[in-house]
Amino acid sequence: QVRVVESGGGLVQAGGSLRLSCAASGNTFRFNAMGWYRQSPGKQRELVAFIRSDGSTSHMDFVKGRFTISGDFVRNTVSLQMDSLALEDTAVYYCKTTRDWTISAVGYWGQGTQVTVSP
Repeated sequence: QVRVVESGGGLVQAGGSLRLSCAASGNTFRFNAMGWYRQSPGKQRELVAFIRSDGSTSHMDFVKGRFTISGDFVRNTVSLQMDSLALEDTAVYYCKTTRDWTISAVGYWGQGTQVTVSP
């Protein structure tokens, strides 16, 4: 059993910053990838960024230069620093962990945290 819990969402003005955090607990043996997805109303869930246990990271083009993912595979935590937030970043952000090297593989999801960017 694995529990994944996100925190740090909220309301922020455009141009501002937020930091999301996620912690996995329970049977967390050998996670190899952790990442963040987001979903806006009427849209499909999309990958934002992920990190692997070898330290490699990947950020989608629409957040490059603005968001930074970091993680600790000993503590099983992952964070997402979000700067220069824009209205289109408004979404529910979900944390995901997986034992696979591919973030899109079967894994464990958190319940989501709302990020709202206002004008």
